[in-house]
Amino acid sequence: MIIAIASGKGGTGKTTVATSLALSIADRAPLFLDCDVEEPNAALFLRPKLDHRREVGVPIPHIDPDKCTYCGRCAQVCVWHVIAVVGRKVLVFPELCHGCGSCTLNCPEGAISELLNVRGSLESGRAGPILFGQGTLDVGQAMAVPVIRQLKHEHLPAAQGAVVILDSPPGTACPVVETMRGADFVLLVTEPTPFGLHDLRLAVQVARDELGLPVGVVINRDGAGDEGVDEYCAAEGLPILLRIPHDRRIAEAISEGKTLVEALPGYRSRFVGLYERIVQAAASWKEGR
Repeated sequence: MIIAIASGKGGTGKTTVATSLALSIADRAPLFLDCDVEEPNAALFLRPKLDHRREVGVPIPHIDPDKCTYCGRCAQVCVWHVIAVVGRKVLVFPELCHGCGSCTLNCPEGAISELLNVRGSLESGRAGPILFGQGTLDVGQAMAVPVIRQLKHEHLPAAQGAVVILDSPPGTACPVVETMRGADFVLLVTEPTPFGLHDLRLAVQVARDELGLPVGVVINRDGAGDEGVDEYCAAEGLPILLRIPHDRRIAEAISEGKTLVEALPGYRSRFVGLYERIVQAAASWKEGR
């Protein structure tokens, strides 16, 4: 069961929900992956012992000038415009490369090899019974997707049958899509404000309408805004699986590096119930397809 926890905007409590869910079902030894590689912060709350680290990146083309005939075939097949052939010179723009390898495969002279362009790093370890992994994008790098993809590739094959929690980046851009891809369920965390509703609509469009994934909603800071999110969810048939009230104690706990369920243990049963409702909603969605 792979659960992607996402939000249309930052600051809605996505990581608060993700970490509390992981701790509440720790008896199932879940795998937790922090896919918010630009600003990973779940480790601040779960406090894992990270004992493995490796650099990751994208294989970029390296041109051998002794073999290259400047035919331009590499530039023709590159949809990302990473390579430009100008006269008898080949220009490579590594920051644009997605590492697809098309240029290497299509070079008729075998003049292209690949070198690793480091984009970030992966770290892994344990937080008690919780398996933990996170990716970190290097400062100055523009593309988070390769790091997220390799984080998932490293951990998901060995997690068959386990509960996997993916803490997604905020928003609806490519890193979010990459995190959601392959999930069994997307849990969208929002707040009951016009801004929260606007970005919830965008997130639903990506997860449900574009990727075809089942979606449920958590309303954080419930009672602090208006009824717009409730009305939207009712109109769209989106289940509201948990409500977290606007409570100063929760904000104080988060500011001290504590999870919601550590500060307020009574919420553990509510997060166990949230997990059970997610499983039921995912099963119902599959049956209705």
